[in-house]
Amino acid sequence: MSETEQQVLAAADILIDAFARHDRDAYFAAFAPDATFLFYHVTESLPSRVAYEALWHRLEQEQQFAVLGCESSDRSVQLVGECAIFTHAVRTTVSTRAGRATLDERESIVFARTGGGWLAVHEHLSPLPAHAESDQTLEDSAA
Repeated sequence: MSETEQQVLAAADILIDAFARHDRDAYFAAFAPDATFLFYHVTESLPSRVAYEALWHRLEQEQQFAVLGCESSDRSVQLVGECAIFTHAVRTTVSTRAGRATLDERESIVFARTGGGWLAVHEHLSPLPAHAESDQTLEDSAA
């Protein structure tokens, strides 16, 4: 693994650790102000860090949302010029007014090199298929 890939993984670890501790300040500090966000459970895309922070605050207020823990696995880094694409499977335990839930998801985070290191500029979260190995693929359908 290259030094650059290690730097990106370190930036991802800081972001994931802050999220796992529900440390809003440290978590959002890992994102550029103009970062964008696509979440499968949110109807609209979020065009900025401020928009995501507002959603997070609203979820805390209305649903008593809290992150209780987060585990990252199946990690990969792809370098593309001054950007890096970090992908992983993520298991998150959250608490809301409705109770506790464990979410199995996969995520792509695009990092951009900045003067001080790497900042996340885009996050895309999707559900992890329950049985990815046994599901029929598009290639199977097309055959």
